[in-house]
Amino acid sequence: MAKEELAYLAELIAQLEKARNALGYSYEKCTAIGVKEAYDPEEQDRFESLTSKFARLSDFIIKQAIKLIDILDLDEPPETIRDAINRAEKKGLITSALKFVEVRKLRNRIAHEYAESDEDIIGIYAEVLEAVPLLFDSIERIISYSRKFLP
Repeated sequence: MAKEELAYLAELIAQLEKARNALGYSYEKCTAIGVKEAYDPEEQDRFESLTSKFARLSDFIIKQAIKLIDILDLDEPPETIRDAINRAEKKGLITSALKFVEVRKLRNRIAHEYAESDEDIIGIYAEVLEAVPLLFDSIERIISYSRKFLP
């Protein structure tokens, strides 16, 4: 294994931990607010921050972390994101491919702003609050799995 790949893995782990901490901060604040029928502007800002961090971290897990582990495991690149997610489940990097596909769909709704009404936005907030622990668990699994590559 090349020194560059190991350095990138160590950097990736540090980035995952930093992103987990940032998401954890927002998650804690938004959990305290809870799901409501309407939010004041400050609460909306907090949830916007949470959903943005959630979308970025879910992308990072799928497009960077899982991809790098496939490279380190000498696996062929997956043809689709769904293939990458299925392989990640088989490796134990995530608990459920089906749940992570839902995370991906939620990420797409956030990124492409499919929400058209306040009700849609509140639904996204609720789904993100429910899905954040899945990302936290995946980060722990990825870090644990990655230890076999590090000296």
